[in-house]
Amino acid sequence: MKKSSFNEISVMWKPITRAKKSLDELVIDLKVHKKLFNIFQVGDFYYMLINVPEANFDFVSDQIEKVLGVSAKDFSLSDFFDRIHPEDQPIVLSFENFIGTFYANLPTTKIPCYKTRYDYRVRKSNGEYLRILQQVVVVDYDDDGFFYKTLCVHTDISDLKVDGKPLLSIIGIDGEPSYININVEQKYIATSFLSKREKQIINLMIAGKISKEIACELCLSQHTIDTYRKKLLKKTATSTTAELIAKVIREGWV
Repeated sequence: MKKSSFNEISVMWKPITRAKKSLDELVIDLKVHKKLFNIFQVGDFYYMLINVPEANFDFVSDQIEKVLGVSAKDFSLSDFFDRIHPEDQPIVLSFENFIGTFYANLPTTKIPCYKTRYDYRVRKSNGEYLRILQQVVVVDYDDDGFFYKTLCVHTDISDLKVDGKPLLSIIGIDGEPSYININVEQKYIATSFLSKREKQIINLMIAGKISKEIACELCLSQHTIDTYRKKLLKKTATSTTAELIAKVIREGWV
């Protein structure tokens, strides 16, 4: 995700956050976190403690290496947003905008009575995408309703949901109402996963043209086309031309 998009998230969070003055006030009983895991359905997962005012992680569990293939050490929230699938980035922004408004309108006493959940695609270290279910609860806030910490759990649900549009639900706890599969207005525009040139090359590949013919049609060298093809395989986490073509058609990238 572009830095501007990540900054958009930070701006959304500002109305419901503010920094604490004392570091001692930031200490949260870890036993509370462990109890909160009873709320979540857990498969292959990792969890994070998010410092909302700073828009960064205070802690990332080591399980992230098993799920995404990245090290928890020095992994930032900005790094994570860069891994969200380009087509899902504007949806995530719209969801976060809706969630921020929802919490801002809640009585302070009701803040711990809800968790949010939605799914989207995230890129692994090998370039492949998996679908994660994100579930979040607020674990530290003040009497004015400003957030300090949220606990976020990401579960790999790729086997349960292969494709389809991400869905947002806000789940009530302790008798509060739940809002399932909310129809959220999309306020952000998706950035294309493939560039205009990449789409041109893939469409010619779909038409059955070889690199020499593609190069001639686009007035480029065959070496340039071969380089594009190698990069496209890596970008789409595919190993053959047939697999590449099948995937871009299935994903609707062309």
